[in-house]
Amino acid sequence: MSGFVEKPEPIQVPGLVHLHTGKVRELYQNEAGDLVMVASDRISAFDWVLPTEIPDKGRVLTQLSLWWFDQLADLVPNHVLSTELPAGAPADWEGRTLVCKSLRMVPVECVARGYLTGSGLVEYNESRTVCGLALPEGLVDGSELPAPIFTPATKAAVGEHDENVSYEEVARQVGADTAARLRQATLAVYSRGRDIARERGIILADTKFEFGFDGDDLLLADEVLTADSSRFWPADAWQPGRAQPSYDKQYVRDWLTSAESGWDRKSEQPPPALPQQVVDATRAKYVEAYERLTGTSWT
Repeated sequence: MSGFVEKPEPIQVPGLVHLHTGKVRELYQNEAGDLVMVASDRISAFDWVLPTEIPDKGRVLTQLSLWWFDQLADLVPNHVLSTELPAGAPADWEGRTLVCKSLRMVPVECVARGYLTGSGLVEYNESRTVCGLALPEGLVDGSELPAPIFTPATKAAVGEHDENVSYEEVARQVGADTAARLRQATLAVYSRGRDIARERGIILADTKFEFGFDGDDLLLADEVLTADSSRFWPADAWQPGRAQPSYDKQYVRDWLTSAESGWDRKSEQPPPALPQQVVDATRAKYVEAYERLTGTSWT
């Protein structure tokens, strides 16, 4: 059992039709048929959307995505049409709302890995492969890979795990041509992001993208290279062979699995509310990642 601890009721706005409540985003459609994405301050861990929000998180994710879309525009187009607040929308939507093209979304999480960790490490330890791709012996948690790899996953519903799949399975599902385009775009965007992050003292260990079609054009969609969709590590603390400190919700995960939380991850009970110090520390990590990557202060 997992999903929302407390599923929110979507805000109703004249002229907008609510389509979907995701882990973080609310999705609407306007009268022109465009999508309106609103990033909330919700946070998820261990397939649960927690009852405690992280102040400013949705704005940080949105503004960082916009910054990255600009850095990547020459590689792949994106779905953003406007950041203008829809008429009648609540003031709190300011800075966290994107008006986007409605795309035919590809049902694949496009994951790129430049370093070995997470589910990739688990598979590697079992078979010396990740998503069926053979890797050399001797790699450990945090090892840099010989070259970035495309390791796709199926897209899961809220409360369920994405599942890693082979490239061949992606080709079977979406066609060989689309699979090849997804792989090329994913690795190109990852490589650009990795190089930019490295210049700022941050390692982009891995990340996931979503793509959709506008006619025959493949567009980058949803969020891109944020602390929710990526593993960012401080380069000066990188040490293969152990878990790396990171710019994400690790404080949340660590507290939930600590004795202090009193929560048994293997039980069917929902996780408890987060204490204020965990909220503050998590917010600080999201803001620090934004500031280090963009070179601008968060206000």
